[in-house]
Amino acid sequence: QVQLVESGGGLVQAGGSLRLSCAASGRSTYSMGWFRQAPGKEREFVASISLSGSSLYYADSVKGRFTISGDNADNTVYLQMNSLKPEDTAVYSCVAKRVLYGGSWTSTETHDWDYWGQGTQVTVSS
Repeated sequence: QVQLVESGGGLVQAGGSLRLSCAASGRSTYSMGWFRQAPGKEREFVASISLSGSSLYYADSVKGRFTISGDNADNTVYLQMNSLKPEDTAVYSCVAKRVLYGGSWTSTETHDWDYWGQGTQVTVSS
């Protein structure tokens, strides 16, 4: 069973920055990404990265502010969040899908991901 361990959430003022990390257990290789869910709202895609790093997807709401990156050696994904806004407040969940062939696959769709982390709270105050 693959486990995803997230860290880096917290409370920050608007305009500030946070960096989220997520490590996947096991020896396989993964595409990884992030979703978020704010209170009373549906879960939404944030960003994802392919195994090779050649494919990067971002939600329009975070383009230019958030940067996703990965470390294949450690099966770790990072989400650097800059210029944070109160509307970025949500529980951020890491996702992963085992990728055995090809390195360019990734997805923005909830149903494409096999593994989900428990989530880390990000709160942006105005």
